[in-house]
Amino acid sequence: MFTLRVYGILINEVNQVLVSDEFIRGNYYTKFPGGGLEFGEGTRSCLAREFMEEMNLKVTVGEHLYTTDFFQMSAFNPTDQIVSIYYRVYAEEAITVPLRNTPFEFDEKQMEVYNKTSETETFRMIPMQEFGSHSVTLPIDKIVADLVKSLQLKS
Repeated sequence: MFTLRVYGILINEVNQVLVSDEFIRGNYYTKFPGGGLEFGEGTRSCLAREFMEEMNLKVTVGEHLYTTDFFQMSAFNPTDQIVSIYYRVYAEEAITVPLRNTPFEFDEKQMEVYNKTSETETFRMIPMQEFGSHSVTLPIDKIVADLVKSLQLKS
């Protein structure tokens, strides 16, 4: 089975990259914000929905950056193959969710969510000069992180 995932690369006006720190089923992951494509939606509308759901943030989905071009098994289901699509995204408004300074800095409310759903997340910005493949966990994200660095993308 194939699972389609869509992720956004958001870089702010001071050249910082947005990442999501997630605690899922007892494991920690740092990744780009985004999520799974739902039946009946396009990739761009999926990404806009994910940013709204996760961050209450309206974004413009910009240029396509990368689509997985190799086999990647799902980290959660060994019978699934992951295909990930990455776009630049641009915030249409100020980010209002708390941005953390430390990876996996979950507050009490976020841990209550984890206790109910086995998943929670928080967000932070990483300065571009400190950002790279070492900043993210998932194999496809590592490729895209290197791509973002090599392109020297700006806000």
